Amino acid sequence: MSALQDPRVLFAAERTLLAWTRTSLSLQAFGFAIDRLGMAFDQFAPLARPPLARPLALLLGECFILLGVGCALYSVRQHRRVLRTLTPEEIPQGYLLNGGVLLNLLLVPLGGLVGGYLLHEYAWGGLAPPQPGGG
Repeated sequence: MSALQDPRVLFAAERTLLAWTRTSLSLQAFGFAIDRLGMAFDQFAPLARPPLARPLALLLGECFILLGVGCALYSVRQHRRVLRTLTPEEIPQGYLLNGGVLLNLLLVPLGGLVGGYLLHEYAWGGLAPPQPGGG
C-alpha cells in the first residue's frame, strides 16, 4: 500500500502502462512487417529464396504478434496491481482509471485478428510455390 498521498504515483503508473502499450503495438507491428517481408521476397525473387523462407517468416511474425498480445495482457495485470495499492487521496477526484486498461484489452483481440488474417492468407493464398515462367 502506498503511503505517499501523492497523485503523481498514479500518473507514473499511467505512464508506465502507456509505455507497455507502445511496446505491445511495436511488437505486433514488427511481427506483421516480418510476415510482409517474407511475402515480398516471394513476389520479387521466388526462385532465389530458400524453400522454408515463407513459412519461417510467417512463424516468426506470428511469434512477435503473440508476444505483443501477451505484453498487453501483462501490462493490464501489472497496472491493476499497482492501482489496488493506491489510497483515495492519490486518485484525483473524477479521474477515470480504465482508459489505458481498455486500450490494452482492445489490443488483444485486434492482435488476434491480425495474426488470424496472416494465417488465413497464408493457408488460402500462399501455399502454392511460384512457378517459373509466371505460370
